[in-house]
Amino acid sequence: MQGEIGRREFLRSAGACVFGSAGAELLGSSAARAMPQDTRSAGPGIPRLLSGCSAYSFRKRLMNGQITMEDFIRSAVDLRLDGVDLTVYYLKSTEPVYLESLRYLAFRNAVAIIGAACGSRTVQADPAKRTEAVEDIKKWVDVASWLGAPQLRILAGNLPQGVSLAQATDWIVETMKAAIEYSGNKGIILSLENNRGVTQNADTCLEVIHRVDSPYAGITLDITHFVPTPSQDEYAQIAACIPYATNAHILDRFDSGLPIDLERIWKLFAQAGFKGYMSLEYDPKPGAEDASGTEIPQMISEIRALCRKYSSTAS
Repeated sequence: MQGEIGRREFLRSAGACVFGSAGAELLGSSAARAMPQDTRSAGPGIPRLLSGCSAYSFRKRLMNGQITMEDFIRSAVDLRLDGVDLTVYYLKSTEPVYLESLRYLAFRNAVAIIGAACGSRTVQADPAKRTEAVEDIKKWVDVASWLGAPQLRILAGNLPQGVSLAQATDWIVETMKAAIEYSGNKGIILSLENNRGVTQNADTCLEVIHRVDSPYAGITLDITHFVPTPSQDEYAQIAACIPYATNAHILDRFDSGLPIDLERIWKLFAQAGFKGYMSLEYDPKPGAEDASGTEIPQMISEIRALCRKYSSTAS
């Protein structure tokens, strides 16, 4: 690994030399890292919707040892998936040699590693806990880097009793900004999921992204979790967040139990010119797991069909 690190440092230094001292004076110390162009306001463009699946969909089998993460990656071939999202809870190790073996296995099977998903929570009232959250995110950023994953999913968490939403939002922004100082240098996006809790409203998600103000900040857009308001139903909130989505988590029902019109969802993503993965995150109610083993393949088949229908790719 020492030789690899040396090559990376050489390329970083060479890039800075080519850029020149004049550019460094204009941009300051950040000139050494190449900042990507943020294209989110460039208009919709042509949609490119690809099929994916989160390891969380197989969590029961991964946790009880029925399958391994290697099995999950190989299953993507049988399921004709374009990519997989490697939820880090189920990694048997965070040693680089193991993580690189998963990256190699995915490449040899032509399966993209969409991203990694960790459970780091950014709503922490104690400043020391927020510092711990930043350090935890950094650890998982390193894991994502070894996996070759371009993004890391993080969470906000629940609103603590006696705390205002505005205060909790400040904590999310503070923590994300600090963590992105690290992830951005590795070219890895931090993607805040609109999970249960503070981020179940699109306005909060959008405020965070706008205030963090970095091309390395995005939203893991789970279509199931938004709570409708008098002015915006679930679909309107999903549509508002699509321009900032790094990937989407798909299920066929809202948290309320009402069914989701997946055709309508795909139309929204296509109209926005979304380019990314529509990933199944199978999450049955307790006791209603897919015992027959047919529900997950059926849902993935529907995802693939909708991607073909509404995308510029026919995968």
